[in-house]
Amino acid sequence: MTTYSLPLSKKKRAVKTRPPRDALFIAAACALGLIVLVAVAAAVIPFAGDPAKIVGTRLSPPSAAYPLGTDALGRSVLARLLEGTRTTLVLSTLAVVCTAVISVILGLIAGYAGGWAREVIMRLSDVLYSFPSIVLAILIAAVVGPGQVAVLSSIVLVTVPLMTRMVSAAAMSVAKRDFVTTAKISGVSAPVILFRHLLPNVSGTIAVQGTYALSVGILVEGGLSFLGYGVQPPRSSLGLLIQEGGSYMLQAPWLLFIPAAVLVVGILSINLIGDTMRDRLDPRETRSLV
Repeated sequence: MTTYSLPLSKKKRAVKTRPPRDALFIAAACALGLIVLVAVAAAVIPFAGDPAKIVGTRLSPPSAAYPLGTDALGRSVLARLLEGTRTTLVLSTLAVVCTAVISVILGLIAGYAGGWAREVIMRLSDVLYSFPSIVLAILIAAVVGPGQVAVLSSIVLVTVPLMTRMVSAAAMSVAKRDFVTTAKISGVSAPVILFRHLLPNVSGTIAVQGTYALSVGILVEGGLSFLGYGVQPPRSSLGLLIQEGGSYMLQAPWLLFIPAAVLVVGILSINLIGDTMRDRLDPRETRSLV
């Protein structure tokens, strides 16, 4: 009996590539899940205390009573960190949902209709995409005023152009397939083709771009709040906590490094999850993460 086996090099490549990628995905999902779970649980069960309440002396270092120490006003850093993480995640997620709705509608229309409709949508996207993200966010905040509305508007306008372009490209590719042509010949209306035939086939692109948009949204919120245009006191967010901690970097470094670490871990985890989703949804573009 003749037996066949993969060459040794392919076996080694399979062994070396897949487990690290899966391990990174699991680690990223666990890290992000833990951040979200603790932040949400703190809103239901205030185990960390009231973030606005003064509970101790100013700038107390981490201790058994205050695991992450206290800030410049004597408030619990743990309580403020959990509130800030929750605020950042809620604002970023809400903005990305709005981005997804706008981008999907515009991208499907541009990819399916083509012609002048695609040109108009793509050129508008190019105009927004040409602005540096933080400059566009500051411009929007200057127009609407500092606060949560500025954060939401900035994230949407920063993330819509790229997602629209990607959805449009995917929709244009699907629109050329035989089943879409058959639906057109059969007299199926354009809205039905868009949402019944095109949308399910570009859902992978939407999911992957949504993860990237979420990481960009968290970064934009952090940048705006750090510059004073985002979430305003007494509310807290990761960007605002980093801004406040920067003033005491030498005297109380935990005020800066703890929220910065949460921000970095959150963004890195989301990006790793997005990379893994892209590799699995589109094997033709698979890239190793290591």
